[in-house]
Amino acid sequence: MSFVFEKMVAGRYLRSRRREGFISVIAGFSFLGIMLGVATLIIVMSVMNGFREELIGRIIGLNGHINVYERGSNLYPYAPLADTLRKMPGVISAAPSIEGQALLNAQGNATGVMVRALTRDDFRAKPILSTSIETHLPQEDYFGEDRIAIGATMAERFNLAPGDKIVLIAPKGKATPFGTIPRSRSFTIGAVFDVGMFEYNSGFVFMELSMAQLFFDMGEGVSAIEVRVDNPHTVGPVKSAIKSEIGDLYGVADWQDNNASFYNALQVERNVMFLILTLIIVVAAFNIISSLIMLVKDKGRDIAILRTMGATRGMIIRIFMYTGTAIGIGGTLAGAVLGVSFAANIESIRQFLEGLTGRELFSDEIYFLSKLPAKMEFSEVALIVGMALALSFAATIYPAWRAARLDPVEALRRE
Repeated sequence: MSFVFEKMVAGRYLRSRRREGFISVIAGFSFLGIMLGVATLIIVMSVMNGFREELIGRIIGLNGHINVYERGSNLYPYAPLADTLRKMPGVISAAPSIEGQALLNAQGNATGVMVRALTRDDFRAKPILSTSIETHLPQEDYFGEDRIAIGATMAERFNLAPGDKIVLIAPKGKATPFGTIPRSRSFTIGAVFDVGMFEYNSGFVFMELSMAQLFFDMGEGVSAIEVRVDNPHTVGPVKSAIKSEIGDLYGVADWQDNNASFYNALQVERNVMFLILTLIIVVAAFNIISSLIMLVKDKGRDIAILRTMGATRGMIIRIFMYTGTAIGIGGTLAGAVLGVSFAANIESIRQFLEGLTGRELFSDEIYFLSKLPAKMEFSEVALIVGMALALSFAATIYPAWRAARLDPVEALRRE
């Protein structure tokens, strides 16, 4: 069955005339509300996804997916345990590591740092580290022995470069006849890295494993064994298998356990933002309802004439549903195009706005990342578009039903 007549009448109602100009203004605001609501929701959810992906990706890239450690003491001997872990299904690698705090003294300035130690091969095996080296010493072996790697933010703060010397002071002192004195050692900066996270760029120092054992007076022991798995997002089964294999002799913690509060905060914030921004689309849907109700009241005489000429209630319902749905579809599609375009170019837009205003809009000290990330998921964009279309369609039901119930005789008599 053709609905050409209903669509033609709906189209005429959408076009502004002098008499119903105010109604068209309300319809225009409804269109803008849905467009901005959909665009804002797509942009914000894409940025939230980007933040989550970047932060978790960098955390996973710099840390082990699962850490196996000795409760209350250093892990020694660790070689048999590492061999056992490497043979387990789903495990890619198992490498010893040391992590400890130290005081860095450079050119008369001091700050606390976190020392992360691993072997030379493991340092090069981490893509996020090996591909983020900005500058290093001319020789190929720029990491190892007394040569360490520091972050770009730390190097900039203390005006350091490869080849410069710094002093690290360990928290555990050395006993002497005159009492305990701080354990300190001079190191050469072998490389400067930029992993894109302020926390690591400003507060982490990477050191070769054997040197860290001497520096922290750990003998042949290590802090933990870092286990990397083939799929870090489904680390649970491998973690359970490790616990079953080694029993209760060692502690086992995955990256989600170590970053539980951070991970949960990201998820809660994402859900809350989705809920809050959805209200923008809901408000726009109520604007459609109000504009259609006013249109029904304004077109009472026209509806009565159409009914006396043979138009059925179903035709009247379709006319007003087409009118409201057209606003919703147009606003949703325009918002989707705007949101996707903005999210795809958000970093360029940020740089343009910073250059235009002369102000820093995205500080890596606050947001932990050096650039504004955005990751669009097709399923999420489809969900937002579908939700906006459904709300727009639902908003037309009551006004269309009210128009169909209008008594033509009563409407003409009031005219």
